Amino acid sequence: MKVTRRREAMVQAVLSGMTEVTALCDHFGISEVTVRRDLRALADEGLILRTYGGAASVSTHAPEESLEQRSHSFQAEKDAIGQAAAAHVAEGDTLFLDGGTTTAALAKALVARQGIKVVTNNLLVVQTLAGSQVGVTLIGGDVRPSSMSTFGPIAQLGLSRFTFDKAFLGADGVVPGRGLCEATVEQAYLKECIIRQAATVYVLVTGDKLNRDSQQHWTPVEKAWTLITDAMPGHAGRHAFENLPGVRVESAPPVALQR
Repeated sequence: MKVTRRREAMVQAVLSGMTEVTALCDHFGISEVTVRRDLRALADEGLILRTYGGAASVSTHAPEESLEQRSHSFQAEKDAIGQAAAAHVAEGDTLFLDGGTTTAALAKALVARQGIKVVTNNLLVVQTLAGSQVGVTLIGGDVRPSSMSTFGPIAQLGLSRFTFDKAFLGADGVVPGRGLCEATVEQAYLKECIIRQAATVYVLVTGDKLNRDSQQHWTPVEKAWTLITDAMPGHAGRHAFENLPGVRVESAPPVALQR
């Protein structure tokens, strides 16, 4: 196959979800060196994005889901992720819970706990924990109705006054080698501030968000972190993270699958 035709076919393969170098080698019957050279050339043309161990499609800005849509999608999976994340919380911990419905599911799993402190920008978390024995501090700032969370300069200033044993972050998408995908630059930067203040970082996302780059702003995760997801071993999106340096992947199967 001529180089031009092969690269055209490679773009289509990446768009269809074949994003890893090893899979592209097998599919096209070519060496890893050739695949990487093709991917670099396609990335230079702006046709794909290079990632650790492969590539991702270049996406356009996708409309952000409403809070109602988020609250009703993948709820069983989010509850399972919340339960798995809660298992990492120990008495005496100070936690940060990020905005989003998946971190709100973690809050539900912490309602009966004592001896922990939660700092958050997530109004859904406050609503869940306000009547419990968990100490809660809300970071102020501008309110985003689509996520019922706070952001902006006031939130950044508030974060600078805390350090956290563990931070639990959500995201619109997570891509190996790039980080967490967000709808606005303010959200992306706020997550960077959270990561900077945390000793240990956990990213909580459902399997549909793995390798998803539907938004255009990014938070790099420049320390070791744990990905907690409902995606099981063998899931195409999960595999790209399993050999990523500094990343631990943990499965959280829905309750029905745990029985």
